[in-house]
Amino acid sequence: MSEPHNLDNAEVVHEESDVNVRAILGWGLGLIVVALVVQVFLWWLMGLYQGQVQRADTRAYPLAVGQQDVQPPEPRLQTTPQQDMRALRDSQRARLQGHEWINRDAGIARIPIEDAMRIVVERGLPTREAAK
Repeated sequence: MSEPHNLDNAEVVHEESDVNVRAILGWGLGLIVVALVVQVFLWWLMGLYQGQVQRADTRAYPLAVGQQDVQPPEPRLQTTPQQDMRALRDSQRARLQGHEWINRDAGIARIPIEDAMRIVVERGLPTREAAK
């Protein structure tokens, strides 16, 4: 059988050379310094790039200053296609379901399509007289 471990064993001690705390702290501090240097470098580089972009934008199109609100010539692209489609459908529905004179002197009028179909069913389609 094995003997129980004696906790009061004076021969068993920990080694103090296992962990070099000074080296770990120095490495961590070095890592923080490198991270700060990289951050400062990136901040400087972004400022440099932003300055280049601003100078390039001002030199690229000097004649375009004040022209950003000018509309292009017709035909233009739709800015609100859903509203345009709704307006088109409403106007088509009004033409199909409304009454309107086309030529009052000739007696030509526009009537709702349901009324026109009912009249065609009642009277029939107009035909030409057969030639002899």
